[in-house]
Amino acid sequence: MTTPVPRSHRGLFAGGVLLGLMAEQVVLFSVPLLIFQDSKELSTLGFAFALEWLPGLIAYPFAGLLADRDGGARLFSRVAAGRAAVLTVVVAVLLLRPSVTTAALMTSGALLSVLVAPVRMSVEKMVPQIAKGEQLAATQALVQNMELLAMALGPALAMLGAVLLGKVWLLGIAAAVFALAGLCWLPLPRVREKRARQNARANLAELKLGWSLLTGNRPVLLLGVLNFAINFALATLLSMNAALVTGVFKAPDSAFALLNTCVGVIGLVNLALIPFLLRKFSVQFLGVLGFTLLAAGLLLVGVTPSFAVYAVLYVAVMTGDALYNIYNRTQRIRVIPQEHLGKIMGPFYLLNLLSFPLAGLLVGSAATAVGPQNLVAALAVVLCVFGAVLLPLTMRSFRRAIAAREGLLVGAKA
Repeated sequence: MTTPVPRSHRGLFAGGVLLGLMAEQVVLFSVPLLIFQDSKELSTLGFAFALEWLPGLIAYPFAGLLADRDGGARLFSRVAAGRAAVLTVVVAVLLLRPSVTTAALMTSGALLSVLVAPVRMSVEKMVPQIAKGEQLAATQALVQNMELLAMALGPALAMLGAVLLGKVWLLGIAAAVFALAGLCWLPLPRVREKRARQNARANLAELKLGWSLLTGNRPVLLLGVLNFAINFALATLLSMNAALVTGVFKAPDSAFALLNTCVGVIGLVNLALIPFLLRKFSVQFLGVLGFTLLAAGLLLVGVTPSFAVYAVLYVAVMTGDALYNIYNRTQRIRVIPQEHLGKIMGPFYLLNLLSFPLAGLLVGSAATAVGPQNLVAALAVVLCVFGAVLLPLTMRSFRRAIAAREGLLVGAKA
């Protein structure tokens, strides 16, 4: 018999996740605009995007080990405090030395990238602790929709702060919100693994074990490869979004914030509809629907003539990504042993997110020559062909793995 999780714990969990994501959205609003307006170069924006993601990739496997040992709650709170400290220092530097704006923002992006990894691993580790059985899919959907909800509240907060205080002080607001996120998780139970202190060789052995468990888990490995392809096309669009809105379509900064707010409003609708959808449709159906919407939206972004049409397509792409990620998050948890979750999810995230710095490098080296819209369209075509082959294979592999796992559980109880 499982011990029921107090509703207050679920509320604090959701509140901490939401506040952390809101702060991230404020940073994602402020930093690209500050860099693009300071440098006036699309290539600088692309290389900044690559630098922002690259250090975090190295951190993910180690963050997975930390989450396995810590249980998630304390790690999340400590890292949230670290993110707040980084942004506080950046605000001071930008106010005292505005001539180093781009360099300071790129450096802080690299530091914040390292700190994203333990936050994501903490959330992955905490979800199974507060959600059991049928609640798992709904809780994973809640986490996914918190991301969309943050995209509504974060840019709205950013737009208001930009008008009242200016873009630099938005980073100070983000620091305060990160601190609040960490406070939310302080009362959550801290379940730590009891183990002897380990040396570097033992840690490397655990990292190797994580990679071997990932490569030996066929459905999760296929999912990671598919996610890489999706994220590569999506990250290319995300890295150029500020330049597309304010450069190609000549829209004001407020339109950039409003666009992300609209994505978040759709998140609110999703938040209300997902429980109904999960009762009526399988997570497999939602995965196919999400992938189709995302790929079609990316393809049309490459030919859209106006900001109004681009805005609709951008919202469609992000909504498709949210629907696909309900499948992505729910299925992988069902075939990964709980005791090895962090070890496997660290390399899994590394494989997934390697696409982000590579997309940034592609934008930095080719977007100006090829054209940002042409680049997105070309990647969308490749993604459509790749997904048409790999998505059915991945889903079939998950069905077999889940059936085998459930068969073992039934046999053990008999």
